[in-house]
Amino acid sequence: MDIVDDVFAGKGMVAVYGAGYVGLSVTAVLVRHKLRTILVDIDDKKIDMIKNMQFHYIEKEVEDAIRHGIEKDMLSVTSDGVEASRASRIKIVTVPVYLDWDLKEIDYMQFENALRDIAKGLKKGDLVIIESSVPPGTTEEVAKPILEEVSGLRAEIDFLLAYSPERIYVGRAVKDIEENYPKVVAGIGPRSTDAAAKFYERIAKKGVLKLRKPRDAEFEKLVEGVYRDVNIALANELALAAMYLGVDFYVAREAANTVQPHVNIHLPGPGVGGACVPVYPYFIINKLLEKHYVPSLMLVARRVNEQMPLTIVKLVEKSVQKYSVKDKPSLKVVILGAAFRGEIDDTRLSPSHDIVALLKARGYKNIWVHDPYVRHDPILDELGAKLTNNLVEALRDADVIVVATRHKAYKNIKLSKLLSIVGKEPIILDAINYLDVDIDYKKLITLGKPSHTLA
Repeated sequence: MDIVDDVFAGKGMVAVYGAGYVGLSVTAVLVRHKLRTILVDIDDKKIDMIKNMQFHYIEKEVEDAIRHGIEKDMLSVTSDGVEASRASRIKIVTVPVYLDWDLKEIDYMQFENALRDIAKGLKKGDLVIIESSVPPGTTEEVAKPILEEVSGLRAEIDFLLAYSPERIYVGRAVKDIEENYPKVVAGIGPRSTDAAAKFYERIAKKGVLKLRKPRDAEFEKLVEGVYRDVNIALANELALAAMYLGVDFYVAREAANTVQPHVNIHLPGPGVGGACVPVYPYFIINKLLEKHYVPSLMLVARRVNEQMPLTIVKLVEKSVQKYSVKDKPSLKVVILGAAFRGEIDDTRLSPSHDIVALLKARGYKNIWVHDPYVRHDPILDELGAKLTNNLVEALRDADVIVVATRHKAYKNIKLSKLLSIVGKEPIILDAINYLDVDIDYKKLITLGKPSHTLA
């Protein structure tokens, strides 16, 4: 029997490094396939919460699998990465490579630390699989040297090393891994590729796509995000163009998309958030700038999307100047949505953060943020915004409302009902075209539609 057969026969364990959204999802899938698993994270508080099932995760299948694994002693949770490596045969790395958002510099520190822990417990015949989204060349130029130097073992000869990017959408991660997509795999040599492919073939119903080199697979993952970023930037620019031209973007979009697959115009919004789509372009951009090549389109798309929160705030300012008789500090401003996208509780790089910060910088003092899922947000705390899960409390007596996140809680709220909750006639900026406009209301601005404010 080989390493994969051993693990599926219960004769070896799998260690997952990183207990974030991806790591928890991967762990849940492994437990669902009856693999003995160790979940590793350096955050002892997070580890204790997982052990006690006190963590909040938006996907029920993940919570159920983690709970089942702990109750049946199929899953152990630890902060000792070295011991987890010694105890396991297969190690899956989901610890992220970070981007310093201010400097736009790549930060490998936590990723490298996880690799060093793995290397200290690495044994002959072990398989290391990197699932983190990383700059092209990371597996061969960063991971392989660390693993070899610290362990004293040789990749592809003594141990196996492969890259296989996660391809999940938080909220449906289990189905994405098990059913929706083929798994992309590329090892540093044929033995590594074959072992990783054999492992994932038993998990992913859509099978495995073997690529030539790890950097091909690393680039493929980033390309998925860049595609979305560029197309969202196009949608945002077209939506703004439509507003100034007195055109309904959504009517034009629906008609244009009937010539699919040739046209697939995305939806616009107040910006692009999360730890993926805004970050991936910079992983490529930084590597290309090192080679003195400037990727103009990616840079322009980033500029368009990063400026959208400012664009939203400028639209708010125009309406305030036109309609409000109160001064800025006394206005109650409500942002509907803290998460970067709908139906999750993830606020990483959320456009709502930028909207709040920009409003604060312009003198707005009384800012509320509503979200049905987000219980705590340290960035909003730092900005002095009040976060609430009570929609009525947030809306009551609001002077300005910005609809920013595609949560179902906001979908198709009748404008007349919203106004009755507020109890006055606020300025409303619907940045996602979610409200059901059942009455004519001159103080409403919808991103992508003609408005009285811009008339």
